Amino acid sequence: MSQEPGPSRQSQSQSQSQTQSQSHSQSQTQSHQSSSGSGTLSSVDTVPVTELSSIPEEAVEPELKYWGRIVPLIRGFNVLNCVENQYYFGRDSRCDYCFNDPIVLESPRYRTYSKRHFKIFKDGNLVCLEDLSGNGTWVDDTEVGKGKRIPLNNNSVVSLADPKHKVFMFVDMTEDEQPNFPKEFREKYHVTRKIGSGVCGEVRLAIERETCKKVALKTINKNDFPSIGTATRNAEREIEILKKIDHPCLIKTEDFYQNEDSYYIVLEYIEGGELFSRIKFQKQLKEQIAKLYFFQMLTAVKYLHENGIIHRDLKPENVLLASHDDECLIKITDFNQSKILEQSSLMRTLCGTPTYLAPEVFTAAATGGYTSAVDSWSLGVLLFICLGGYPPFNSEGTVPVREQIMSGQYRFIKSQWQSVSSKAKDLVKKLLVVDPAIRLSISDALAHPWLNDSEMRQTAHKLMYPEQPKKPNRVRH
Repeated sequence: MSQEPGPSRQSQSQSQSQTQSQSHSQSQTQSHQSSSGSGTLSSVDTVPVTELSSIPEEAVEPELKYWGRIVPLIRGFNVLNCVENQYYFGRDSRCDYCFNDPIVLESPRYRTYSKRHFKIFKDGNLVCLEDLSGNGTWVDDTEVGKGKRIPLNNNSVVSLADPKHKVFMFVDMTEDEQPNFPKEFREKYHVTRKIGSGVCGEVRLAIERETCKKVALKTINKNDFPSIGTATRNAEREIEILKKIDHPCLIKTEDFYQNEDSYYIVLEYIEGGELFSRIKFQKQLKEQIAKLYFFQMLTAVKYLHENGIIHRDLKPENVLLASHDDECLIKITDFNQSKILEQSSLMRTLCGTPTYLAPEVFTAAATGGYTSAVDSWSLGVLLFICLGGYPPFNSEGTVPVREQIMSGQYRFIKSQWQSVSSKAKDLVKKLLVVDPAIRLSISDALAHPWLNDSEMRQTAHKLMYPEQPKKPNRVRH
């Protein structure tokens, strides 16, 4: 076997077939040419049509039918279109798919890949993966085990040597390939598994076909709204907001498409998942890590407010983490319910997740609306959850959540808060003030003593504004 994956051999055979076909056509054409020097038939040399043989047709190479496609999720690996019944993957040059790209060879993970790490094969209508490595192979976070096999489903993710090291995605090419998406969208992206959902629609992982870059696709279904006008206003609001923002801790928009049924918003993909999942897994965050995340959240929301934007739905599910490391960049997302401030600076629409809603939201209709102070309250709830591991306002007691919020009724459970500093608790208290007029503003929160931490701020700055490699100085002669 050659060092290149199967498709490379297939491409060579296709080129050879086409060359042979062209040569055959040329020889046939030459045999029918006139003896005249020009090589063409003049009116004198005209031959009766009945004596001419039929015009030779160029041989048409049969179109290859792929039953599957292996899409790389990291740099250094190529797309493999599956035609043969089985393929071996590994470091060995005899594998059908050899891990020999320079980027892979220089990777610290290269030695964790086995010479023959795994194989995929067709068994009737079933596609399976067999683990050939003692270092481990995972399919959708399930360990296969050396010598064992597991079925591959459409969009199954394959991890090598570490369940978090996701290297490939299997795409079943026998399934109907996403006919509902706009044509230009389908030509550029392949949509895979669901990774989240919001009030206006779901979020799915998508792969840019040309570069294999991962993006997040947010779909807003127009049919989910009482009228098309409402859907249009919500979508256009989000698009305008996304186009305006430019901050390292705010999600960026990559592309936008639409058809009669839906809007498709392409966003940057964030690898580390939701803050909600991190808190759920760790029970509660270490105070220093919570401080690092919260500082970034405050800078992002401050930027939004300075640009006349209120988020209105700040919660752990809408804070994404750039990596699985504790010290990482955070990104705030889900702006579909944000609203650009009008001249009155008031908003009358009741929306958002109840647990995180500010008291004035419940009385907005009677009092005339609410201001950007609602985000300060939501951030206070968010900080409470990060430090304590549980929501300050919940439905476990006898008092309804709405009444708890309206009266600012919450408590610090000693077992959960005994290791949390008094400065951190003081910031929570000043953010969870019922009266928005005296509630701590975002700017005041950033100036709070708890966040007067030069080491933390330095770390945050490095995450938010990483240094670019310096260009070597030119030597003047």
